[in-house]
Amino acid sequence: MNIPENLKYTKDHEWIRVEGGDAIVGITDYAQGELGDIVFIEIETEGEELAKEEVFGTIEAVKTVSDMFMPIGGEVLEVNAKLEESPEVVNKDPYGDGWLIKIKLADMAEVEELLDAAAYKALLEA
Repeated sequence: MNIPENLKYTKDHEWIRVEGGDAIVGITDYAQGELGDIVFIEIETEGEELAKEEVFGTIEAVKTVSDMFMPIGGEVLEVNAKLEESPEVVNKDPYGDGWLIKIKLADMAEVEELLDAAAYKALLEA
């Protein structure tokens, strides 16, 4: 299982990569594997300011539908347009082309509360 060292993680299996005052958010390799074949992604929160752990969208796989939660508070700046036509990209490349949203960080301190790669790995092994 792939757990990149340069990302932060949540207990809900989202990842975040900070880029200046913005951040990219997606779901982890573990999450996409547990979901199975992803068939639809719905994110209608672009332009909205959401708090940490608020639902920013849903992800539908063959066997289930799951909510996706904000890892930190911020404004949803952009939704990955590729996912509308090809939601399966999340299965193939969850840390690259399969990113979900770009957000403007509300509070940089919240990033420090997230799990690093080692802590996320320990969570999965527990």
